[in-house]
Amino acid sequence: MVMSKPPSDARIRARNEAKILKAAVKIFSLKGFDGTRIAEIADASGLPKANVYYYFATKEAIYETLVERLLTGWDKTLEHIVADREPREALSAYIHAKLEYSRRHVIESRFFANEMLRGGRFLSSGQKKHMQDITRERVEVIEEWIRQGKMVAVEPNHFFMMLWAATQFYADFTTVAAVTLNKSQLTRDDYDCAYETIVKTVLDGCLIAE
Repeated sequence: MVMSKPPSDARIRARNEAKILKAAVKIFSLKGFDGTRIAEIADASGLPKANVYYYFATKEAIYETLVERLLTGWDKTLEHIVADREPREALSAYIHAKLEYSRRHVIESRFFANEMLRGGRFLSSGQKKHMQDITRERVEVIEEWIRQGKMVAVEPNHFFMMLWAATQFYADFTTVAAVTLNKSQLTRDDYDCAYETIVKTVLDGCLIAE
């Protein structure tokens, strides 16, 4: 009989950190940073309070890790927008990726939205600069498409904010969307329909047919 190997320290750490972060994001999204206690996170994660402190020295460290992971996820969606792709293909891929991220990470997205409503005081200066830099890079792509005559002359920053609002709505206001659609909860088909609607409405309005 082959004996299974005991989990390594790295696997144990990864598993316990995931438990802590999963529990923490739910509580933070409801109560915010100030209203959340480490003891609550420990109870929700099923780990002793001492273990939470072993993996994360402070409540701030948990919070900042959650913010960093969410920003990394959003960065991945923006990788579709590059100058050597056609705008319809690139923007359609971005809209799809952003909606899919909203579908899969509802609580995390809502957590970040609440952080912004509270003033974003836990966003580091480096994170703010990163958000500005990565947006500026994509703005330059939009400006290049406009120069090439592939897009109408929209203001790129507001264009991105509009796409952000349209896709993020399905995470931050899931209940509103479900009520509007006369459903108890959103389904995959609803996200697919949202994708088709956003793509047709936005891209048909700003892209120039060859």
